[in-house]
Formats: sequence, structure tokens, C-alpha cells
Amino acid sequence: MNDFITFQSQPIHYKSEGLGNVIVLLHGFLESLEIWNDFSKELSTTFQVLSIDLPGHGESGDLGEINSMELMADSVNAVLTHLKIEQCVVAGHSMGGYVAIHLAEKYPEKVKGFGFFHSHADTDTAEGKQNRDRVIAILRKNYISWVNQFIPDLFAEKNRALYPEQIKQLQSIAGKMTASSIIAAQAGMRDRESKVPFLATAPQPVFFIVGKDDNKMPVSKALEQSVLPKHCEILMLAEVGHMGFIEAKETTLNFLRCFVARIYKQIR
Repeated sequence: MNDFITFQSQPIHYKSEGLGNVIVLLHGFLESLEIWNDFSKELSTTFQVLSIDLPGHGESGDLGEINSMELMADSVNAVLTHLKIEQCVVAGHSMGGYVAIHLAEKYPEKVKGFGFFHSHADTDTAEGKQNRDRVIAILRKNYISWVNQFIPDLFAEKNRALYPEQIKQLQSIAGKMTASSIIAAQAGMRDRESKVPFLATAPQPVFFIVGKDDNKMPVSKALEQSVLPKHCEILMLAEVGHMGFIEAKETTLNFLRCFVARIYKQIR
């Protein structure tokens, strides 16, 4: 089922498949809920799978000049409320991970567990914030060229030649976004707060999926943060970059399926 809700006068697009306990899949920067099609098809045989176009992405509208992570989390909660979903497990890829932990902190009664798919809980470094400002300046001049160069670099170098169709699809998804939407997301990520203190006290089980060849999310950052939660599971992937849901689809799918199943069966 594909449908929309209205949140702060803007459409938020979502897709729901299957019945049962709920898993929410959140895409990353420049992506849309389409990236989860294969995961949703497989997981919906056991769970209700809810995937959402975050503000400014896919078929969802912008919330303003800055699409903050907190507002994105609020839009996800609005979908949960609309569908009368009382509890869920949330998995977020990259930017979606930032949204997932904001959702878990703000609405803990709804989030039974959450995880970082090539993502983490901290804010940007000072250098990282400067880099985002530089990217925003570039995007204002020629965003299509930047997008087309950015996406292949998300894959481990040796994998780029293995996934030409997937790279082309990701470029197509990103190419449908406006420059203002891309800038709003960059600004939202730049301005996000660190959630490391919450991660250290989070009541929910947490997971990290990490690619050893990820040049966007250092392995060291995930390892440092993975020891903080009360319960944390980590999947470390060799020869994988930032796109494990493509570069190691079966492995990451099975890990996610087992993580969610353990939470709903209350296995610790």
C-alpha cells in the first residue's frame, strides 16, 4: 500500500507491506523508500514493513529551508500515528540513522529498538560542518553534476563496476530531487545535535552495520559508539562501502531480520 499523509502542510509519502510486528525502514541522503524494495518484499513475509520518503526526498515535500533531523523524526512519528502503530523497530541508512535515533529519543514508547545502517549517533566535526557548507555552495551552482559524482563514491572501489544498474538507479532517484531539497537535507545534517549521550543511556537495543571500506562513516566511529548502549549488536562487513544493503544484501537482510525477531520475542 502506497499512500500519503499531510504533515506541516506538506505531503509525506509512505509504503506499508505485510502484517505483524512493525519494522520501519528509513533511507539516506539523496535516496527514497525505493531503496528498500527488496528488503520490504522479503521482510514483509514476517513483519509489517513501513518505508517512508523523508522530507524533501522521493515524493515527500520539504518542511522548509532546513529539513532538520528532529522534524524528519516528527514526520515519521506522524505516519506511525496515522497508521495507529504503537511500537516498531527502526533501521536507518546513513542520514536515516540520524533520524532513527532522534525518533528513539523523542518517542521512546514507540521505538522498541533501532539501528544504524552505515550511520552513527554523533554530530559533525567542525571540519565536517565546513565541508557541508562547501557542498551547499556547489549545489547552488550545479547540483546534478555533484550528485552523479557523489553516488559511485558511496560504494567500495572494487564494487563500483559490479553494480552499474544500482548506481544508475540511485542517480535517477537523486536526480529527481530539487537543489533546494538537497540543500535543506545537507543543512539539517550539518546542524544536528550529538545523540551520543542518549545512546549511552538508551533503553532500546541498538545495532550498527559497518562497511570496512566505507569512506563516509569510519569504522572507528562505529566501534567507539557500539560499546555505549546497554545492548548493542554489530555487523562488520569486509569489502563493503557505504551501501551494504546493495553490496552485501543477503548478509545485511538476514542480520536485520534476526535483530528484529529477537526484539519482538524479547530475546536478550
